[in-house]
Amino acid sequence: MAGMNLETIQAALREAGHDGWLFYDHHHRDPIAGRILGLDEKAHITRRWYYFVPAVGEPRKLVHRIEQGRLDSLPGAKGVYSSWQELAAGLQAMLSGSRRIAMQYSPNNAIMYVSMVDAGTVEFLRGLGKKIVSSADLVSQFEAVLSEAQMASHAAAQRAIDGILAEGWLQMGRRLRPPHGGTGQLTEYDHVIWLSEAMRRAGLVWENGPNVSVNANSSDSHYEPTAERCSPIREGDFVLIDIWGRLDKPDSVFYDITWTGVVGREPAEREQLVFNTVRNARDAAIEAVETAFASGKPICGYQADDAARAVIRAAGFGEYFTHRTGHNIARELHGSGAHLDNLETHDERRLLPNTCFSVEPGIYLPDFGVRSEVDMLTAPGKAWVTGRKQTELVRI
Repeated sequence: MAGMNLETIQAALREAGHDGWLFYDHHHRDPIAGRILGLDEKAHITRRWYYFVPAVGEPRKLVHRIEQGRLDSLPGAKGVYSSWQELAAGLQAMLSGSRRIAMQYSPNNAIMYVSMVDAGTVEFLRGLGKKIVSSADLVSQFEAVLSEAQMASHAAAQRAIDGILAEGWLQMGRRLRPPHGGTGQLTEYDHVIWLSEAMRRAGLVWENGPNVSVNANSSDSHYEPTAERCSPIREGDFVLIDIWGRLDKPDSVFYDITWTGVVGREPAEREQLVFNTVRNARDAAIEAVETAFASGKPICGYQADDAARAVIRAAGFGEYFTHRTGHNIARELHGSGAHLDNLETHDERRLLPNTCFSVEPGIYLPDFGVRSEVDMLTAPGKAWVTGRKQTELVRI
C-alpha cells in the first residue's frame, strides 16, 4: 500500500481553510483512515489511536502504551496514554492551537459513506472548543483520484468484461437451443458460474456476483441467485446481467456494467418504452458530466443524478427509480468519492478530475426491471464513457 503524502495533504488542508485533519481508529472502524495513511489493514488494533495532520507543521500521534508502535510508519512526534485521563489530556495537547478540524464525519449523517467517527468522540472534541467539519471532500481527493496506472487497469478490466458479456449472450442462446435439437436447460445460477469462470480465466477478481436475473427477479436491483435459490432461463424471458471485476493486482480499479435483453422474441411495447426511458436518462447524466468538464465548470454528484432522474420522472416512472444514479469506483467497487446521488443522499461532493464512477439509472416494475450501467472516467477538460453503451435491448 502506498504511503501517506504529507505535503499534498497539508496543501489540501490549507486550500480548504482547515487547521488540520484528525484521523482516529479503533478495531479498524475507519478503513478510510488506514488507506489514506498507508497503514497495515491487517494490523492488530485493540486500542484507540489518533493521528493529527496540521495544515502547517509536524504531525502528532497519540497511541496506547501497549500498542505504541502502531503509527511508527508515519512521521511526527508521539504521545502515549494508558488511562482515560491521559487520553483526554493527550488529545487536548495534540490539538492545541487548532480549532477547525476535519474528521471522517458528516453533519446529520448526510454523506454516510464518510461517517466513521462516533458521536461521543465528536462530542468530546467539541467540548474542547474544536469545530469538527466533514472530511468528505478531502476523502474524495485522496481516495478517489486515480493514477495513470489505475486508469489503465480499469481499461484492461473493461476490455475483458465487455468481451465476456458479449460472448455470454451468445453462450446463453447456445445453451437454450442445443444444435442437435431438444430443449436446453439453463438457470440464472448456471450463467453466473459461466461468467465467473470466464472472468477468472481473464485474471479478474470481484466481490460477490455477478448478477443474472430474469423477469420479476430483475426488479430486485441487488438480486443474487444461488444454487439453491434461482430461476430457470426460458424462451420469452426478460434477462438482466450486472457484471463487475478488476485485475488481480494491487490498486487495480473495477469495471462495472449492466445490460438487459429478451430471449427468443422481440421486446414488448412496455419493455421497449422502459428501456428507452432508462437509456435516455443514462445519456442525460452522461451529457451533463461531459458538458461540465468540457466547459471547466464544477459539477456535483447530486446534479448528475438530477439530470437522469428528470428524464425518468417526465416519463411517469419516477416512483420506480429507487436508487442513486451512480457510485464512485476505485479499488473498491463502491468507492469513497462522490456518488451520483440526490435520492439516498444529497451528495454535494464534486466529481473530480481523474476519477471513475458508474452511471446506472433504473426502472423497476413488478414484472421486470431495466438498468443500463456504464462507467465514466474524467480528466481536466474532459469526461468519457469507458466501455460500450447499450442502445437496444439484446435479442438472445
